[in-house]
Amino acid sequence: MPVYISNAILKKIKQHAEGIYPNECCGFLLGRQNGNGKDVADILPVDNESEGGEQYHRFVITPQTYLKGDRQASRRQLDILGFYHSHPDEEARPSQYDLDHAWPWYSYIIASVINKVTNTVTSWVLKEDRSEFLKEDIVLDGK
Repeated sequence: MPVYISNAILKKIKQHAEGIYPNECCGFLLGRQNGNGKDVADILPVDNESEGGEQYHRFVITPQTYLKGDRQASRRQLDILGFYHSHPDEEARPSQYDLDHAWPWYSYIIASVINKVTNTVTSWVLKEDRSEFLKEDIVLDGK
């Protein structure tokens, strides 16, 4: 199931990732599921709440922040479709930490940022049995 996203929203993800570098950024993907995939209408950037100096290779969104994000999405009549985060100086593929903390169905967009410049952006979805991520197509709508 592809993720449909505008160039403008993808640009916001890249700017957030590059602005937080060398730490990982994170945020919500808001929109609606359609018959063909997930339509991302906007993002909701949030603070990386990872503690203990881990922000350069870990991101954490606490349950309290998730609830706030869910309320904001509901007010806008949108759903949380997934999350985005960056991998500073790493590839745009899920880590073991990502696998251990992900939920099935949600899309996980990862931006690889090398020396403050976004290199690659990919999207992933966790299999229902939680054994591995599957790559999702990102379809840009040109806006």
